[in-house]
Amino acid sequence: METVGGLLLVLIGVSHGVDFSCDGRQDGAQCYGALGGAVIIQLMDDALTIPRFIWKKNNTILFRWKYNKIVFNNIGNRSLFNDNSGTARTNNLNKGDSGEYELEIYNSNGKQTGKRTLQLSVQTPVSSVQLVPQCLSQGQMKVSCSSEEGDSPQYSWTLDGHTLTDSELLSGNNETNIIVLRQNISGRLSCSVRNHVSNESKDTQISTCGFILINCTSNGTYILKWVFKENNTLCVEPTVSAVGKETALNELPHQTEQWSVMAGVPSALVLFVIVLFAIACGRRKQTYRVRENDHEPIYADIGIVQQQERQEEQSVKEEEPDVEVEYRQVKVSKPPCQSISAVEDLYAKICKDR
Repeated sequence: METVGGLLLVLIGVSHGVDFSCDGRQDGAQCYGALGGAVIIQLMDDALTIPRFIWKKNNTILFRWKYNKIVFNNIGNRSLFNDNSGTARTNNLNKGDSGEYELEIYNSNGKQTGKRTLQLSVQTPVSSVQLVPQCLSQGQMKVSCSSEEGDSPQYSWTLDGHTLTDSELLSGNNETNIIVLRQNISGRLSCSVRNHVSNESKDTQISTCGFILINCTSNGTYILKWVFKENNTLCVEPTVSAVGKETALNELPHQTEQWSVMAGVPSALVLFVIVLFAIACGRRKQTYRVRENDHEPIYADIGIVQQQERQEEQSVKEEEPDVEVEYRQVKVSKPPCQSISAVEDLYAKICKDR
């Protein structure tokens, strides 16, 4: 205990960690301190205006104040009292410091004029927050949030910066450490773990578990369910490319056959017309003409003597060597079948046969 600048201090020990303040002037106050840190409790406005008071913990006197000084000290080597500010400070808190604290105030005659209590809770800060997502059998995602350390942790969740809603949550809520998300939920999921002396968070990018919603009618049965996409066999529609390819392969032989038949029809028709034309031309007597600017006669009805007649005439020729060929002059405008060259060939053939 020492006096510095007119202040009476009880100061032994050093503060470690985070300092927390608490207003003990209100009866029933709840105060918190971090393990290893310090807590500053406001007991009164000015101790110098109070003749006497006693500071207790769990009915054990920590110190007595009388006539502007501490007359009994059981405060320990980690605590101090500032009479000017009316605050009591405890450093390097441990779990044993938790409990009920009581302040009893007396007048100069020793009569109690006031009494206040408060609760101090020393908590271990949360640390090392972990998020563990897990896909369930129906495509939901179960996510658990935890921390390696931390007393009385409290949880809160956000997805892409907003608090999770009922349309996103299948079970659990924003204050539980385990939640189950619906099948179609994805985004940046964050879990915050806090207590009265610390706050830590962890986030991760989540995606769907590979499930799709089947909404169709198959064989008269309406189907609405989530299924794993890779194993889906419900209401599977073949792709357009696959259908087109299969149809094309199936129809290709039939189309080839049809085109072959269609291509053969005009060929056969043309051949048939040519044969008829040839027959018609063969049965008609040949007709020939010369160029229009020539004035030579056009000869037709050249009789081709059959083999038997030629034999009979052969004998006549031997007796009468000079045989005349009779020509009848006929003029036509167009030959029915042959050209001039064909006439010349036929004429040469007649001469040869003779």
